[in-house]
Amino acid sequence: MKSIKWNGKALFSSKVICIGRNYVEHIQELNNEVPEVPIIFLKPNSAISNEIPFCNSDVLHYEGEITFLIIEDELRGVGFGIDITKRELQAKLKSNGLPWERAKSFDNSAVFSEFIPFNCDISEMRMELFINDRLVQSGGCDLMLNQPQKILNEAKTFLSFEDGDLLMCGTPKGSGPINPGDKFTGKIFDKEKLLVEGTWHANQE
Repeated sequence: MKSIKWNGKALFSSKVICIGRNYVEHIQELNNEVPEVPIIFLKPNSAISNEIPFCNSDVLHYEGEITFLIIEDELRGVGFGIDITKRELQAKLKSNGLPWERAKSFDNSAVFSEFIPFNCDISEMRMELFINDRLVQSGGCDLMLNQPQKILNEAKTFLSFEDGDLLMCGTPKGSGPINPGDKFTGKIFDKEKLLVEGTWHANQE
């Protein structure tokens, strides 16, 4: 089982709950339709990683996301997550009406910073993602179509949770391809206060 860091200690996550199309401008940049209900999909424990993969045979895209740690069915911790997507494969699967797992749930497709406790208003959290020190993504909970607690409540209607499970809340506009050696820095803020950050380099193999 792979683990994440929670308040300085290792914690095992049985799964990652993800939501698609949660920011209007990201929906528009991919020419998708605004969903009538939350689009929820899962990544398994084997997807969790602290390294950003690179693959010569597939076009991998980054998607920076505010991510929450679930303990006792509640949102207890926050960290930065990067959803790694095989974009061309995803488009092909969608065009044929097929599930996304091959493009979303592969090994090492969910990269996370450390998670820390929080006591601020979730609605005022926001994220920033930098690549090679250039800001490429920025967005907050105030721009989400579905707020984190709503996503969790919706998922609870058909899923049960283990302590350590993670909730990725969707990505704002600005997602794009991963290049070998790229430096990624993700930050989560409460208003202007930095809560947690992580830095990774894309593999070159």
